[in-house]
Amino acid sequence: MRIFGIDPGSERTGYGCVESAGSRQRIVLSGAISSPAGASFPEKLLRIHQRLAAILAECAPDCVAIESLFHAVNVRSALKLGHARGVAMLAAVEAGMPVVEYSPAEIKRAVVGYGRAEKHQVQQMVKLILGLPAIPSPHDAADALAVAICHLNSMAPAHAAPALQRPAGKAAASWRQYRPART
Repeated sequence: MRIFGIDPGSERTGYGCVESAGSRQRIVLSGAISSPAGASFPEKLLRIHQRLAAILAECAPDCVAIESLFHAVNVRSALKLGHARGVAMLAAVEAGMPVVEYSPAEIKRAVVGYGRAEKHQVQQMVKLILGLPAIPSPHDAADALAVAICHLNSMAPAHAAPALQRPAGKAAASWRQYRPART
């Protein structure tokens, strides 16, 4: 299964595609889309849309995961981020791919195990999970890979583990009481 993660931004939009085969995850590609310094805001949005559409066509993921808006103090920045998210979602929907959204806290919890993890902790875990020699650069690409990993970790496993076997008449109170199902 291939999941394409997007970390939207009006100045730089990160993207990353992760492929999973069971418990192993590997990076397919990652990077960031940025616009020339003098570009107008509509030109930046057009560039984000066009580049994402081309990359999605090349990568052919099964699903697109995108970071959702978070509470922002600066309303103008939040609106610009919303526009960038919109064109990113449009590119995915035009490509016929399902889109799922995750909050920053959900992403941190799925990747690091703690919803208030620091940015460098998330980046380090992305490096470890994907077996990379270095943290992906730029940081927007690492964040997009974290979004993709979050979705992979949030999905129900294709081949679920067998149900816990409990001693007759007793509820399992801890992992020590786990008994594998006999086949």
